Amino acid sequence: MSLQRVARIVLLTALGFTAVTSVLGGVMLVIGAVVDLGGSPIAIPDSYLAGSPFASTLLPGLALGLVVGGTQAVALVMVARRMRWAMLAAAVAGFGILVWMFVQMVYIPFSPLQALYFVMGVVELAAVLVLLDLLHPWAHAAVPRSERGERQDPVPTERNPVP
Repeated sequence: MSLQRVARIVLLTALGFTAVTSVLGGVMLVIGAVVDLGGSPIAIPDSYLAGSPFASTLLPGLALGLVVGGTQAVALVMVARRMRWAMLAAAVAGFGILVWMFVQMVYIPFSPLQALYFVMGVVELAAVLVLLDLLHPWAHAAVPRSERGERQDPVPTERNPVP
């Protein structure tokens, strides 16, 4: 299996996982803002909002579900359908989840989920780089020119005399 195919599968998996869980997380935050979940294990502690610009989880829930989950879902569809701007959409989605995690870590104590989603964003961006073949110059840096099928010494010509 080629590196490009592996990168595509990894990208689709990461986008799908992050899209679904971001939308579900957003829905849960919105529900938590509207319904008192009290002692429920899915309730967000009020202390998480202390010091933040939000009085409830409604706006963060909408942002997580619609903006983060939405960009991930759009990128997923575009990559799956091999659309023209799919790599740009995937890069925007990858950067979006990273920005979300950075902002979240300013207000919320560290959680392993933050590390997981940070890694997902990095994986998405790395897969985009592989699919765009932007790592190509470095992939061949250690391979001697002769093994790559290139001439080691330039051939003298009228236009390019070798001194």
